[in-house]
Amino acid sequence: MTVWDRPEPPTSPVPLDRERIVAAAVALADEGGLEAVSLRKVAARLNAGPMRLYGYIATKQELFDLMVDEVQGEILPEEQAGDWREALRVLAHRTRQAALRHEWLADLLGGRPSLGPNGLAVTEATLAALDGLADIDTVMRAVETVSAYYTGAIRREIANLRAERATGLSKLDWQRASGPRVTRMLATGRFPALTKAVYDGTDVDAETSFATGLEWVLDAVAARLTRPPA
Repeated sequence: MTVWDRPEPPTSPVPLDRERIVAAAVALADEGGLEAVSLRKVAARLNAGPMRLYGYIATKQELFDLMVDEVQGEILPEEQAGDWREALRVLAHRTRQAALRHEWLADLLGGRPSLGPNGLAVTEATLAALDGLADIDTVMRAVETVSAYYTGAIRREIANLRAERATGLSKLDWQRASGPRVTRMLATGRFPALTKAVYDGTDVDAETSFATGLEWVLDAVAARLTRPPA
């Protein structure tokens, strides 16, 4: 029986329900990451005894599942997009925006699919966008490909944000600090492709990089969807 199927216990003496518990856990994670979340800390924030939470949530993993499903509700679009490409684009960007609001989400993306109501609704919206455009196996691979792209891109962006906070160096500060070593290594002539990238490449912000890569992935999916059957 999943956490969503298991009934909640009575709410006395301190009023509790899974909604309040999850809201407190999300707030703790927003403040200090997943390592700041425990049933004991959630209980303390709610002025309840830790053992009372076990009537609602059996394990920390169940709590994480509920937290992810809560944020999935922020990802689900309010309106249906006009075509499959726009639908997948909107879902990808909304996932990135949710992860920037809740950085801990990046640590939980890409695992087993969420079985909560919001997670299932997001999955349904994703698959429905491609329904009828190809056989189901092609649709599944298309969804997996797009998901793999934005999951990786989001994790990289969040990792960079965490590195900035941990080191106190912005991306530009880090580049300046690393510049002398990079210049010496490039001067050896051993890294011609990297040299070209460093000196001739255009540096873009994270949002532009994300959007550009997403369009390329969608182009690849579109080519596969329009390929005649073998």
